[in-house]
Amino acid sequence: MFLLLIIVAIVLGIIGVAAHGLFYLLTIGVLAMVADLVYGAVRFRRRGTRPQRAR
Repeated sequence: MFLLLIIVAIVLGIIGVAAHGLFYLLTIGVLAMVADLVYGAVRFRRRGTRPQRAR
């Protein structure tokens, strides 16, 4: 899911830059990239904080 959202954000950004007048696609691509990075950071943080087992 993470990789798919990154690819979609990159494609939207490229189309937004290449096609004149479609600046909103570039904006959507950047917002999708930022949202995906936040999502990945939250998942990584949750995965890294496991409670330790009592011995």
